[in-house]
Amino acid sequence: MGQLIALLTVLIWGTTFISTKILLEDFSPVEILLIRFVLGFLVLTAIYPRWLPFKEKRQEILFMLAGLCGICLYYLLENIALVYTQASNVGVIISAAPFFTAIAARFIIGDERLNWNFFVGFVLAMIGICCISFSGQAALQLNPLGDILALLAAIVWALYSILVRLLNRYDCNTVQATQRIFAYGIIFMLPIACYDGFDVSFDLCLKPVNLFNLLYLGIGASALCFVLWNWAVKLLGAVKSSVYIYLTPVITVATAYIVLDEQLAPVALCGVFLTLAGLIVAQYKELKK
Repeated sequence: MGQLIALLTVLIWGTTFISTKILLEDFSPVEILLIRFVLGFLVLTAIYPRWLPFKEKRQEILFMLAGLCGICLYYLLENIALVYTQASNVGVIISAAPFFTAIAARFIIGDERLNWNFFVGFVLAMIGICCISFSGQAALQLNPLGDILALLAAIVWALYSILVRLLNRYDCNTVQATQRIFAYGIIFMLPIACYDGFDVSFDLCLKPVNLFNLLYLGIGASALCFVLWNWAVKLLGAVKSSVYIYLTPVITVATAYIVLDEQLAPVALCGVFLTLAGLIVAQYKELKK
């Protein structure tokens, strides 16, 4: 069940690039993020209107940090990184998040052992992701500021996965916990939106193509997927669930090929197979069960 939930989540997340790309014609990145997570929060509240009661200070701090890391900082760092470096660089660096998750889990939690297959799968997947990301380029172009920001985003996502793992020890309702994380993420995002000059036209939101993509990001990629991801982390652990992030570039490339008619180079196709092989190897012992 955990494997299926993680797979479904990443299948949806892998297509969000297309929706975001369409919305960027009428909205700024911060506007898209704030609308997306406010919608997600409202949907979660409608589904489960009972607010999670306050239990103890440590738990609330974990919720705050999860909202800061997983909702605010991760997406902000990723979007700013895209301004300073190529999308291919960001895609490869972000896909290294499972490695940072494994390191964080080992030293912070200490209850998730790392096997040889995780590291072999990581190497195979990263080679595949590099093939996908740089297939259309003559050479790798390094952009220190953007690449460092992307690296920080990957580390922040790893911390978010660990925080969710720690929160799961309190045995909270997954929907209520995600709702609380969203609330803190929106609170941290508001000052940034005000500084950026949040000025959304209601008419633009109601434009059919924008409305569809905003609802898709808010309901599907945010409300549904974060609940599913937090559930997957609860069932599998932070490390086993995080390796599904390897699939994100594969799904994005496949969706771009189908929806935007972007061509898939032979090198990228090899990269797809290597990435899938890396995922299978990384999850080998779990899949055998």
